[in-house]
Amino acid sequence: MSSVQLDGSHTPSRMGGEKLGYQGRKKAKPTNSIFLCDNQGQMLSMGSPKSGHHHDLYQIEGTLKEILSLLSAAEIDHKGLFLNADAGFDSENLRQILEKEEIIANIKTNLRNNKTAKNYYYFDEELYKRRFKIEKANAWLDSFKALFIRFETSVIKHGILCIILLLLFYSSENYKFKQVLLK
Repeated sequence: MSSVQLDGSHTPSRMGGEKLGYQGRKKAKPTNSIFLCDNQGQMLSMGSPKSGHHHDLYQIEGTLKEILSLLSAAEIDHKGLFLNADAGFDSENLRQILEKEEIIANIKTNLRNNKTAKNYYYFDEELYKRRFKIEKANAWLDSFKALFIRFETSVIKHGILCIILLLLFYSSENYKFKQVLLK
């Protein structure tokens, strides 16, 4: 594994519950989770759900620590990986954390961000095209109604449901099994 993709996903809640916040562009109260996947679109790790009115960089230090600890627990080495992320993750703080963890950041520069736009950071457009895999994986997760719309009020149950689906998808090498899951 040479590169990984990082992105957030919003899950609207219809029943209320924990870790919710109004998101104007979604016109709902979602929960935000950060996911990490490999080049095949296999989800590798996720951060704990946060209130949906926060942006993806909210408490990124803790979220990244959770994601990397799950990788370490699975005996997946993260040192030397290229990490692709969209412009929403462009911050000095995140870049410093990734550098400290020996992860090479390939984050698209956010031109509205004055602090990072002034600095030059290496950005590989060809490598960035692989980020489509996490968009596809998040869309797959959103296809499950129980995840796309939170019907339970407990954030722990929501997180466990995400992990169960990730495990099912990750362990399903058989095409027939994937087709049964997607129905």
